[in-house]
Amino acid sequence: MFGLGGGELGIVLLVVLLLFGPSQLPKMARAVGEALREFKRAQRELRDEIRGDETKPSDRKPVE
Repeated sequence: MFGLGGGELGIVLLVVLLLFGPSQLPKMARAVGEALREFKRAQRELRDEIRGDETKPSDRKPVE
């Protein structure tokens, strides 16, 4: 993952914890998850538009 080993990743997580506090981490993780979900949805819609796929959005399975 980005060329980071276990030790470096642990230090980065510790710094993030110290900067933002334990109460903010779940909120940040939730925001990142929602952003990734929205990005994947937009990517799928763009791909379908380029391919000319005319299926209804209700026919698709939701991304989890």
